[in-house]
Amino acid sequence: MQFYDDLSTTRWNAKQAADAAGVSVNVLRNWVYRKRLTAAVDEHGRPLLDDQGQLTYWALDVARAEKATRARARRLPAAA
Repeated sequence: MQFYDDLSTTRWNAKQAADAAGVSVNVLRNWVYRKRLTAAVDEHGRPLLDDQGQLTYWALDVARAEKATRARARRLPAAA
């Protein structure tokens, strides 16, 4: 996975997003449940899916959710 692409145009599925944020897929889904992260949608509000039909998330939104969660928990960034 490439982390150097433009985060505002990059979409990740749940596994990729969780890996990038340094959390499990369950934590990522918990963010969605708690409305800290929303799935990527098109201009008509329809979810954007990947090639396997899985929901995708904007990379920038994932980074924001991870940062906010880290700040609330007072954790340091995950080691690369």
